[in-house]
Amino acid sequence: MVTSYQTFHFTGELTGEQVAFFEAYGFIHFKQFINQEAIASIVQASKEVEKEWIARGLQKVNGVPIKYGVDLDGSQIVQRFAFINQHHPVLEELSLDPRFQKLLNFVGSHARLGIDEKDGMVFNHYINGPQSKFAQMGWHTDGLRDVFQGAKLNPMLNVGIHLSSLNKEQGGLRILPGTHRQSLYQLLFRKKYFLSHDTDPNELAIIPEAGDLTIHDGRLWHRVAKSTIVGEASRRRVIYIPIIAGKYAPKNEHSPT
Repeated sequence: MVTSYQTFHFTGELTGEQVAFFEAYGFIHFKQFINQEAIASIVQASKEVEKEWIARGLQKVNGVPIKYGVDLDGSQIVQRFAFINQHHPVLEELSLDPRFQKLLNFVGSHARLGIDEKDGMVFNHYINGPQSKFAQMGWHTDGLRDVFQGAKLNPMLNVGIHLSSLNKEQGGLRILPGTHRQSLYQLLFRKKYFLSHDTDPNELAIIPEAGDLTIHDGRLWHRVAKSTIVGEASRRRVIYIPIIAGKYAPKNEHSPT
């Protein structure tokens, strides 16, 4: 199992080395993309959105179900927010960070940030407690939806903004580097989608510090590992925004589930 990998700093433009690394392995990890003040502001914004959604009993956003859960004290929380950028000015401002436009170059000039497509800006809040319902996610690729909707498998990258510092015991993103170059058969059948949670001998653990940014190719096999720690130390928050290409397909409040 690979236990370490090269990390980078984003200085405003992608370098040839960074592009070559991403093309070879299907992921890249940038250190210190946002600062601690920004993290605190983002987390507070998520709590404000959460309070509003719970009070309203909201079940879907633009056709995407909201995933509710239970915190350690027994209170209700939102564990997966979709399109959260549309529900708070702090998160809308984050989505407009001009540096994202430079990251589009991993795909090309025809790419865009999918802030009103797919599931928009997704905010995940994981906690491993006695009543947890959202502590892990099985092996999958992000390209399967396009395949089964009969659409062309267009480029899709997932940009992760990590709001928590993790060690391996706290779980988090696990990837199979290089699988973005696999055949369609392997994309469909290498693993049992979402049902398989097994540790793969070739998997790589992504270990971020709060403020780091990662990008992984949507064709890459990946999972979210469950924390082996129970309680407050297992709490982790991460935002994902898609970089996509192909036909523009925005969602709104009338979009089907």
